[in-house]
Amino acid sequence: MASNIVAIVGRPNVGKSTLFNRLTQTRQAIVNEQAGTTRDRQYGKVFWCGKEFSIIDTGGWVVDSDDIFEEEIRKQVVIAIEECDVILFVVDTMNGLTDLDAQVAQLLRQSKKPVLVVSNKVDNYDWQYASAEFYKLGLGDPMCVSAINGSGTGDLLDKILEIMPAKEEDLEEDSLPRFAVVGRPNAGKSSIVNAFIGEERNVVTDIAGTTRDSINTRYTKFGYDFYLVDTAGIRKKGKVTEDLEYFSVIRSIRSIEDSDVCILMIDATRGLESQDLNIVQLIQKNSKGLVVVVNKWDLVENKDANTTVKFEKVVRDRLAPFTDFPIIFTSVTNKQRIFKVVEEAMEVYKNRTRRISTSQLNEFFLPLIENYPPPALKGKYIKIKYVMQLPNTAVPSFVFYANLPQYVKDPYKRFLENKLREKWSLTGTPVNIYVRQK
Repeated sequence: MASNIVAIVGRPNVGKSTLFNRLTQTRQAIVNEQAGTTRDRQYGKVFWCGKEFSIIDTGGWVVDSDDIFEEEIRKQVVIAIEECDVILFVVDTMNGLTDLDAQVAQLLRQSKKPVLVVSNKVDNYDWQYASAEFYKLGLGDPMCVSAINGSGTGDLLDKILEIMPAKEEDLEEDSLPRFAVVGRPNAGKSSIVNAFIGEERNVVTDIAGTTRDSINTRYTKFGYDFYLVDTAGIRKKGKVTEDLEYFSVIRSIRSIEDSDVCILMIDATRGLESQDLNIVQLIQKNSKGLVVVVNKWDLVENKDANTTVKFEKVVRDRLAPFTDFPIIFTSVTNKQRIFKVVEEAMEVYKNRTRRISTSQLNEFFLPLIENYPPPALKGKYIKIKYVMQLPNTAVPSFVFYANLPQYVKDPYKRFLENKLREKWSLTGTPVNIYVRQK
């Protein structure tokens, strides 16, 4: 993309995510006093003085740590520095200069990118004098800000625009499809996103709950152009004990609400569990497209020709009455059939936006309804005379005009929907059937 990118880096707990939220005017990044809260690169948009640029929040830079996440976080920081045009090096004014700050400064000097030292937590004028020691970093004048109350952030944004390299304007296409990868913890959501884009964009470990933020990635390969959203694993409410995980689950639910198609990851070694059904209910409640991906299929033992058929039948039976959705059996680690997931998700998106002409609908349905009319109720016969698709709806919605719409019950509506799906490709997308007064 042609828009400029600004990266926020620094050691843990200096206020990087708070500054990210302040500049983007969102609550997109999780903020907590616990060091190491941010683990993935989090992208956002900043609008200032009629200009727009992207900003990346990164995890805290730590070295010589035994924490399994710290090595992965450090890789994410390095990638963010390579991607960006301007670097915001956030330091903690209250705690002063540390050896870790000096190590980060050395890395930034080697990057040859424009760097702004952001002296954070200057919550009153007395703290401004303490920021002078950051001149030792050799990266220019420190800019005093308070991310928590916003003081100094306007001057910071002015300075960012001043030093930002000139680039051609690129309009962000909000109309692009959004595919959210959802599921229980440790089902392979981050791994499949990394496999799609061909880089270690999101932190992946064997520990459930590694991903905490919902991460947006633009996919522009093989003629496709859409957004992939990697979400935190959604587990049962009773098992959500940490505040951080609670916020992560809420953010995943919001990602489902904002998406067009949800790619539900199921762990083949554990099968379809009750929490998977809860996630599907959430997807259906929000009228989103659905693609089911059965991951870790390579770990299933004693497979034969009928294993996939049996597993697929179990999934469809458990998710009934909505059974018209694609199921793909994958192994992300072996990169088996992962591109099939992209193809199916795009096909479901096309089905969600499908338009069927009124003439085609009436030509198909009126003879069908005449042969199989709605059952009479209270001695009154129901006549359906006209069918049309409603314009400008999130999912395909159809209206059947009848003389007695109140007497058309759900079983007959399901009959109409099933016939609709048989005739036109609407796989993976919900369909709304309305019966209204003629």
